[in-house]
Amino acid sequence: MARDLKFTRNIGIMAHIDAGKTTTSERILYYTGKTHKIGEVHEGAATMDWMVQEQERGITITSAATTAFWHYKGDTYQINLIDTPGHVDFTVEVERSLRVLDGTVATFCAVGRVQPQSETVWRQADKYGVPKIAYVNKMDRVGADFLAVVEEIKTKLGAKAVPLCLPIGAEDKFEGIIDLIAMKAIYYDANSEALVNYEIRDIPANMLDEARTWRDNLVEAAAESDEALMEKFFEDPESITEDEIIAALRTATINMSIVPACCGSSFKNKGVQFLLDAVMRYLPSPLDKGTIVGTNPNTGEEEDRHATASEPFCALVFKIATDPFVGRLAFLRAYSGKLDAGSYVLNTRTGKKERVSRLYQMHSNKQNPIEFVEAGDICAAVGFKDLRTGDTICAEDHPVTLEAMEFPDPVIGIAVEPKTSKDLEKLGVALAKLAEEDPTFTVKSDHETGQTVISGMGELHLDIIVDRLRREFGVEINQGAPQVNYKEAITTTVQHREVFKKQTGGRGKFADIIVEIGPADEGHTGLQFDNQVKGGNIPKEYIPCIQKGFETAMANGVLAGYEVPSLKVTVLDGSFHPVDSDQLSFEICARMAFRHACPKAHPVLLEPIMSLEVVTPEEYMGDIVGDLNRRRGQINAMDSTSNGARIIKAFVPLSEQFGYVTVLRTLSSGRAASTMTFDHYSEVPANLAKEVIEKSGYKSSEDDE
Repeated sequence: MARDLKFTRNIGIMAHIDAGKTTTSERILYYTGKTHKIGEVHEGAATMDWMVQEQERGITITSAATTAFWHYKGDTYQINLIDTPGHVDFTVEVERSLRVLDGTVATFCAVGRVQPQSETVWRQADKYGVPKIAYVNKMDRVGADFLAVVEEIKTKLGAKAVPLCLPIGAEDKFEGIIDLIAMKAIYYDANSEALVNYEIRDIPANMLDEARTWRDNLVEAAAESDEALMEKFFEDPESITEDEIIAALRTATINMSIVPACCGSSFKNKGVQFLLDAVMRYLPSPLDKGTIVGTNPNTGEEEDRHATASEPFCALVFKIATDPFVGRLAFLRAYSGKLDAGSYVLNTRTGKKERVSRLYQMHSNKQNPIEFVEAGDICAAVGFKDLRTGDTICAEDHPVTLEAMEFPDPVIGIAVEPKTSKDLEKLGVALAKLAEEDPTFTVKSDHETGQTVISGMGELHLDIIVDRLRREFGVEINQGAPQVNYKEAITTTVQHREVFKKQTGGRGKFADIIVEIGPADEGHTGLQFDNQVKGGNIPKEYIPCIQKGFETAMANGVLAGYEVPSLKVTVLDGSFHPVDSDQLSFEICARMAFRHACPKAHPVLLEPIMSLEVVTPEEYMGDIVGDLNRRRGQINAMDSTSNGARIIKAFVPLSEQFGYVTVLRTLSSGRAASTMTFDHYSEVPANLAKEVIEKSGYKSSEDDE
């Protein structure tokens, strides 16, 4: 199956909720001949939304991958397509998909324009340097305005959006588009089920001038990235050929200086084929992405990998899923080399060999077996023992670690217990599987109360988890009220001496350390550890034990037992006993030092602050702002949209936001909508912190033995 990678596109579809991502994906599958019936989201029949929860709610929860083929200019292109969720609670799905994709189609609603979540996904794509095409959907809706969306992409997202086409008519009169490169009009027949449901005609006379203006604008944008073309543009713009424009636009898209924009109405089957052609024309193939840089785990030096089958194999695991028939699936993006089914690979995180027994090409939740996978492809593997999201797998004799992904910490938790005691084991297995699939979902057991607490990114996220437990794993559970994941921090630096002594007859325990404990440097997370012991007062072999002791202690702060995310510890001096001192003594001594020193360093409680955006008609503004003030909200901005609605942006503590959606509906008679994303942690006011600490009933156990 050695094929030319030039004809492969690994693309994703990303957007705000309800911009039409899944509908667009369904049309792509239909027009590429992958499906023979168009699946509709509102009917719960979309191919890409295969989970029961997705079909019921009409939202995408998990990113589904599929492979389709598209014929463009006599060549057959392979498209590996990933449909990503829009809802902010499932942002991890977007994050890990973008990490392995070469290009993405950012979909916008022609009425809603650039919405809050559009900005989030756009930033995620920028973070991984993924080139984009903008696709303005829903041109058939009342209030649709293509050029206004293009303008908003420039102002709100700071990207240079360049229209590739113009709509012919809008709203219910949206008939087709003008291709500004070919200077032809494409009229669509919405009722036709044929794969070619359009005809090409001349541009209507009343739109000719406008089309010429925008074409000049397009040619100019293309010429900016190509000097030879720029000269031609100034001498004789007419002499520039279509192929030259396309080549220049492609270069500019891949280096992310421009974003080509096209429009359509996926639901009415208009503009999808044009979008597919644009994907082939402008988005990069695996070859365009160039070399992938990884790190050799043995030497720590950088190593390059090229997208060819002849290089040593390396791939990134970007997702783990559980399938009822084939078991655990690991989704991989192969960056170099070739992997045969049944062969062994090295997992660089564990340093162990893994056998990949079977490889599959994915089509939503169905698998088609394949013999091997080559550089540039996306597939799913089965048969491994221990793979997690973000692992690098590679050839055994050429180890390399690729840049992993970072995931946000969960911000909200609920206590769960099975309804019957016989389900206890089942619950444990089910939660372990779900935590493996989703890096933003964590499971903790509270030793004090014996409760199992599950944490995630938002209320909807946990709702879906509970629903999956019931349906997929057959575990009925009782759940407690949502809890906020607080954190703790210390605000001042203190010096402390801790002596740990225990005499039990025979060999005792002894450790003595003098440490300085304070807040970590800005931008540093975890333990910042500095050893300044001179003259062998504490032997070298005990220093890592002190570090480990502090790292363990940071899991439970001194106020209410919440995690301490960052800390700076400097070991200044200490002493040891040649007989009684051992590694465990110093580890326990460090843990005790943490508990005795932190109360003196002015510890504070931190709470998650959410960034909230509310879109509301003008008349409900006062009530909504008043309500946010009551919730300790801090209003940052108030903007107006073109259709007269108001946008309120605010920071609000998560603890005040439970059930907010219902309250907002009541305040605005159901007309306002809100989106909320985690932003940062900040200190809890003293009176409220006192309540939280008392409620937690946390007692730090003095003795570790």
